[in-house]
Amino acid sequence: MPPHDPEVVSVEQNSELNQASLRLTVSASALLYMVVLSGLRPADAATYLPIILYISTFIIASIFLRMAIKRWPGHFFWRRLFSMLHDYTGIAFAMVLGGEGALPIYAALLWVTLGNGMRFGSHYLALATAIALATLVVIFLFNPFWRSQPYLFLMLIVTTVVVPAYAHILLKRTRLASEEAIAANQEKSRFLAQASHDLRQPIHSIGLFTACLRDARLGSEELRLVDNIDRSLHTVSQLFRSILDIYTLDNGKLEPQSEPLSLDELLRDVVKQNTEAARWAGVEMRLRPCQHWVDANAGLLTTMVQNLVSNAIKYAPGKPVLIGARRQANGLAVVVYDKGCGIAAEHLPEVFKEFYRVRRTRDKDVEGLGLGLSIVKRISQLLDVNVHIRSTPERGTRVAITGLKQVAAQPLAPRVKSPQERLHGLRICLIEDDANVSMATKALLEKWGCVVEVHTDADILDADCDIIIADFDLGTKASGAECIATIRERRGREVPALVITGHEIERIRQSLHSLNISVLAKPVRPPELRSVLLEQAKSIERSRFSYEV
Repeated sequence: MPPHDPEVVSVEQNSELNQASLRLTVSASALLYMVVLSGLRPADAATYLPIILYISTFIIASIFLRMAIKRWPGHFFWRRLFSMLHDYTGIAFAMVLGGEGALPIYAALLWVTLGNGMRFGSHYLALATAIALATLVVIFLFNPFWRSQPYLFLMLIVTTVVVPAYAHILLKRTRLASEEAIAANQEKSRFLAQASHDLRQPIHSIGLFTACLRDARLGSEELRLVDNIDRSLHTVSQLFRSILDIYTLDNGKLEPQSEPLSLDELLRDVVKQNTEAARWAGVEMRLRPCQHWVDANAGLLTTMVQNLVSNAIKYAPGKPVLIGARRQANGLAVVVYDKGCGIAAEHLPEVFKEFYRVRRTRDKDVEGLGLGLSIVKRISQLLDVNVHIRSTPERGTRVAITGLKQVAAQPLAPRVKSPQERLHGLRICLIEDDANVSMATKALLEKWGCVVEVHTDADILDADCDIIIADFDLGTKASGAECIATIRERRGREVPALVITGHEIERIRQSLHSLNISVLAKPVRPPELRSVLLEQAKSIERSRFSYEV
């Protein structure tokens, strides 16, 4: 019966395809051997001719068998049994007719036996071994040469039993070691994800409190201290995001959903998110405006560009960083160029590996874990795009995300109000069960001119609001998404909503995609939160404008 798990189907399809491809290679080698043998021994050419014809037919049948495996992937026992019988029949035919000269073809019998076991497991190894022994018995009965060489034949029998038995032991040990390694890796990932989630809460609230302090008419010395706190929080936030990104990608269950995106808006958002980090590093970020739209996953593409820009800022302090989009033959490319210290040629093949960092004496204090480019590479495989890096020591580095699919521009409504006017008086329902986060978020929103009503769960949600901001994990009673659904049901309309989470953001984003709920990952930077609220306010204005018209 075909497996239900797509990953299992893919692995087994590749195993059978590889086996089928190797079958063609081995049979072609056997055919070449028999042709050479008939040339070297013309007197026996008549004996070898039927073998040559049979192997030729065998190859044709093997081609059709490979086509069937590719057309109908999955685990089909009878097809695998037929493949084994197909292989052993060809080997028996050649060794019966070829006699002593066909002895090297025994290697193919051993290959078929081990190949099935290595690719499909111990059960198939046992089945293949039994069929192989039966094949040898048939060869012994139908060929006088093998009957005249009982000790040689006994050696083949012993080899056919001992080698697969030893392979079975190795397979079992390898499987156990692999399972232990997978379990340990999953446990590590779970620990990192849980630690990341638990530590994001206080960091998230500290970041919001810091944003409030920045607007509190502090003196220059106090502002400098706040700036240092904010800078340290930014570094920790980047580390946690890298950890969570790696955990999410290690799960291997992301299925990116594409949508039309304005590259200009996406790049502007990334620049806004890195404004403070660039100021601390003395970096001037230069963004080239563009009018291109692409079909991609917004969250993953933003993560890729964010990591590239973050790297450029870290490794090119005091130098300009250029960000833009370019047309290419295979679509569009997003390019990040810096004039930093550059990367030597010997390091370029290694920079996409996890935890790999090019260390120099003068940049020994650069923050980070060496995960940024590894995350970029993994996401590029998910989005089916490419990442190219060119660098010259002491002159700079150019990294390009290529292969983005361009789509027609989408209509944008004209802006009616300034950002300050748009947030002023905005009624927000804040649902948060952490007291510190709730207090910090409320204080920050009120400084932006919003009117905030705070709730901790879904029991008394009856707010008439413009926008809902909810933590995703609210304990055992209800999730943030359920609270949003409750408010929408009571208000009788789809109130714009935002979920803030410390869990796997892509998984949460996909689960909420059909509900039209925006998602941000903790710890949220105030500029990120402000940007999303402005977009939500803009959509409210569009709705009101359409209703009035």
